[in-house]
Amino acid sequence: MSEFAHVSPILHRRAFLGAGVGLVVGLGSPEQLAHAEASPASPNNPALLATRLDSYLAIRADGTVDVFYGAIDGGQGIATSIAQMVAEELDVSFERVNMVIADTARTLNMGGASGATGVSRRGVTLMSLAADARRILLERAAAKLGATAENLRVVDGVISAVGDAGKKVSYAELIGDKTFGSDVKWNGEWGIGHAASGAAPVKKPADYKVVGTSPRRADLARKVFGLQEFPGDVKLPGMLHARMIRPPVAGALPLAVDEASIAHISDARIVRVKNVLAVVAPREWNAIRALRALKVTWSDSAPNFPDHDHIHDHIRKAPVTQRTIERENGDIEKGLASAARVLSAEYEYPTHSHASMGPACAIADVRPDGVTLYTSTQKPHYAADGVAELLGVPRASVRAVWMYGTGSYGRNDQGDATADAAVLSRALGKPVRVQWMREEALGWDPKGTAAVNRLRAGIDEKGEVVAYELISKGFSRENVATNEGRAAATLAGQLMDFPLDPKNSFNIPFASYTFPHNRVGWETVAPLMDRASPLRSTHLRDPYGPPILFGSESFMDEIAASLKMDPVEFRLKYLKHPRDIAAVKTAAGKAGWSPRHSPRADVDRSSDVVEGRGIAFRRHFDTFIGLVVEARVHRKTGLVEPTRLVCAHDCGLVVNPETLAHVIDRQLVYGTGRTTVEELHWDKDKVTSIDWLTYPVLRMEHVPPRIEVHLINRPEAAPSGAAEMALGLVPAALGNAVFDATGVRLRRVPFTPARVKAALERA
Repeated sequence: MSEFAHVSPILHRRAFLGAGVGLVVGLGSPEQLAHAEASPASPNNPALLATRLDSYLAIRADGTVDVFYGAIDGGQGIATSIAQMVAEELDVSFERVNMVIADTARTLNMGGASGATGVSRRGVTLMSLAADARRILLERAAAKLGATAENLRVVDGVISAVGDAGKKVSYAELIGDKTFGSDVKWNGEWGIGHAASGAAPVKKPADYKVVGTSPRRADLARKVFGLQEFPGDVKLPGMLHARMIRPPVAGALPLAVDEASIAHISDARIVRVKNVLAVVAPREWNAIRALRALKVTWSDSAPNFPDHDHIHDHIRKAPVTQRTIERENGDIEKGLASAARVLSAEYEYPTHSHASMGPACAIADVRPDGVTLYTSTQKPHYAADGVAELLGVPRASVRAVWMYGTGSYGRNDQGDATADAAVLSRALGKPVRVQWMREEALGWDPKGTAAVNRLRAGIDEKGEVVAYELISKGFSRENVATNEGRAAATLAGQLMDFPLDPKNSFNIPFASYTFPHNRVGWETVAPLMDRASPLRSTHLRDPYGPPILFGSESFMDEIAASLKMDPVEFRLKYLKHPRDIAAVKTAAGKAGWSPRHSPRADVDRSSDVVEGRGIAFRRHFDTFIGLVVEARVHRKTGLVEPTRLVCAHDCGLVVNPETLAHVIDRQLVYGTGRTTVEELHWDKDKVTSIDWLTYPVLRMEHVPPRIEVHLINRPEAAPSGAAEMALGLVPAALGNAVFDATGVRLRRVPFTPARVKAALERA
C-alpha cells in the first residue's frame, strides 16, 4: 500500500513547519527574522534562509545527518555522490546521511537537474558547508571537553581527545535536533547559479576516505524491489483521475463539447477552464473511457507545418530571428580568401521527443489554505512558481513535493502535467491526478530542436587549417522555458491565454580547437506555431551537444580525410590544453587505435559487411571527453551496428567511480538510440509519432555489446559534471566510423537502414 494512503493530502503550512523538521526549530525567532532582508527566504518556509547553515544541514538526535538538497536526482545517483561528499567533510559514515530531495517546503531552490551541475555546483556547496559544520562542532566539543580543537579527532560523528579516548562527545549530544545558528556566504543567486560556502577549508584529496569510493547507491534497493513511490502511486482521499483532451489538429480550440457523449460512463464529467479541456472520474478506467468517447467540435486550424522531411530546408530558408557569434578570432573571410582551398559541408540533426519511459503523471490538491503538488518534474521549485502564477495564488501557499519519475532529462512533459492537475483541482475543489497517455507524451511534450550545421574550412598550401567556421541554425531552445517557472511555459498556461515569453537561445559547446581565423556561432528561426504547439522547443538532454557536435566533429574528420591525416593526429595538432590532449590520447590508446587516415584502404569493397572506426572529442567547460566508436555496416540493408564504444572521461575529481561509469555508459546507450533510430515525424496538421512503432527507441538487442568507460581522475581539480556530456559525441563518432568503413559520409541523423542504404547507393 502506498505510504500516501494514510497521510493527510496537505499539511497546513504552520503544521508542517512544526512537524519535527530540524531546520525549523526556532522558527520566527528575532535572530532569524533579522536575516530575512539580507537573505530571501524559501516561499514555503521563512526559516529557510540561504545565508543560514541550518537551511542545508541538520544533525538529528540519533546521530544521523539530514542534507537538504534543493535539486533532484533523475536516476543518475547524484544523491549518493553528494551524500558521500557531506559524509567526507563531516567525518560520519555514508550510511548516516539522509538526503531530503527537492521538497520546496524543506529545501532552497538550487535549480533542479541542469548542465551536469549536481556534483560540480551543489555538491561542492554542500561539501563546503559540511566542512563548516564540522568546524563548529569541533569548537563546541573543545569547550565541552576542555581541549583545543586541534587536539580533537572525529570518527563517525564522535569527537574524542587525541591521547585520551575517554574524553569524547558525539555530534548528536552536541546539537541533535537543534540548530547551528551560524551564517554562511551565499552568492545571492537562486536556481542553477546558487552557491554557498562556509569559513572552514575542505579536506585535501589525500585525506579522503569516502570520496573516491563506490558505496551502494541509496536509491536502488527500493526501485529494484518495487518499493519506490512514484507520482502515480499517490492516493489522496476524494482524488479524481483526469485525462486531458488534445485537439486532432494543432492549434484547434474547443468550440462545443457534447456532454451526452459520455453520459453512459458512471461519474465521468467534463472540466473546461478557458481552453483547457479534460475529463475526470473517481475511477481511472472511466476517465480513459470518457477520453475515447467524448465528442468535441473544434475550431478550424491549419498550421501547415512543413513535413518533417523538409524541416531542414525550412530552417535554411527561414528568416533569422537572432544571430550570435559566441567565439571569434582573426578575420574569417580574409582567412578563407587566403586559403589554397576551401572545404564546406552541412550536417542535419532531427527533431526529438523526450520519449520518457512512462508518460507524465502529477497530482495537485488545491485548497483554500494552500496547494500541494506531487511531481517528478526536473525543477520542482520552478513548477511551484508557475502554478502560483497559473492559479493567481501567493507563491508561499504552493508546495511541490518531488518524487522519482519515469525520466526527466531536460524539460519533458512532467511539468505540463503538474500544471494541468493544478488547474483541474482548483476547478473541482478536489485532489486531481493527471496521467498523460503515450500518444500525448510523444505528441505534446516539448521537443529537442532540429538543426542545420553549416561549416567551412580554409586550408593553405602547406596543409594547415587557417580558417574555420561553424554556424548552427535551428529553433530556439527556449521557445518555451527550460523550466515551468512561468504559467506560459506550460500547455495549460498557453491554453489559458497567459502572455507568452519566448527567448531566442541556441548556444554552442565549448570549442577547444585553435585556428588563426575562427568563427563559431548560432542562428534561430521563428517557431512553427506560437501558442500550444506540439512542436514547441526547449531543452532535451545535452541540448547543445548532439545537434552541433554531429556537424563539428564530423567536419573535423572530413578535413583530416582531405589531408590524408589520421583523425587522432589531426585533432591533437589543433588542441593545446593538456586535458584536451589527454582525453583524446586516452580514448585512442584504450581503443588500440593504430594511426592511418580514413577511409580505410584495406577493406574489401565487394564485401557486404564492412567495419570501421571513428573518433570524436569535446570539451564542455571543464569536462574533457574522447570517444572512439567501432562499427559494422551492412551494405545490402544499410544497417549500422556500433560494436564497441571506448570513452575517456575527465571531469576532475571523481566522487563515486562506479556510479560515474554507469552514468556515462547509459548516456552512450541513449546517444546510440538518438543516432540510429529516433526521429519525430509529423504532417501538416499534427505529430504522427505517437507510439513506440512510430517513434522507435533503441531496443536491448541493439545496445552496443562492448562499452568501455575510462575515468581520468584528477583529485586536484574541482568536479565539473558528467551527467550528459558524453552522449553528444555518439553521432559524430559513429558517423566517422561509417565513413572509415565505406568512404561514404552520412550527413543526416538518424542513421536508419533506409537512409544509409540510399547514401551507399548514391556513392
